[in-house]
Amino acid sequence: MHPRLVDDETLAGSSVVANCAMNRERGLSSYQRELGIDVLASAGRSWVDLCCGSGKALLEAAGRVENVTGVDLVGHFHSAPPPGVRFVTASVDTWELDGPVDLVTCVHGVHYVGDKLGLLERAASWLAPGGLLVANFEAVSIRLGDGLAAGRRLTKALREAGFSYDGRRHRVRFTGPGRPRLPFTYLGADDQAGPNYTGQPAVHSYYD
Repeated sequence: MHPRLVDDETLAGSSVVANCAMNRERGLSSYQRELGIDVLASAGRSWVDLCCGSGKALLEAAGRVENVTGVDLVGHFHSAPPPGVRFVTASVDTWELDGPVDLVTCVHGVHYVGDKLGLLERAASWLAPGGLLVANFEAVSIRLGDGLAAGRRLTKALREAGFSYDGRRHRVRFTGPGRPRLPFTYLGADDQAGPNYTGQPAVHSYYD
């Protein structure tokens, strides 16, 4: 095993994960730029935003999307949620949704997650028929036990499981319904991997 790997509990306390505060004040207008979608047009009746930061974007969607849920590890939300908006303080590694949803997003949050592929599998399984998962994702952050990037093995597995991956824009998508399974076993995370394409320190995730 890679000597710098840490488990998810240790990762949650890492200074690198704490740095995800760079996303905390992101408003609704930035989601189209970062994810390439119009959230309000894509959300249908329900939207779940993972690693939502302060929840500013979700508050802007209040009254325009019937059910909105934001999940964040830190829990420093912008204000008390109005009717139709729910904020959850939890790790996205373990949090589960209790019903189908029309849209799941994650803006630059997957970079700080340990089991990135496990999160993508679970989030995709929450989608209603025709629902959409879209997240920022960097394939090079997925490493094999020998330290090498999973590369084509990963992108092939993503396609076969029903995901689409845009390497130039660093986005992964899945259209529901479905319960995708990726042929990788999570080993741990390296929180000293250095900056990713955003210029910010991020986390590499290791798999068999």
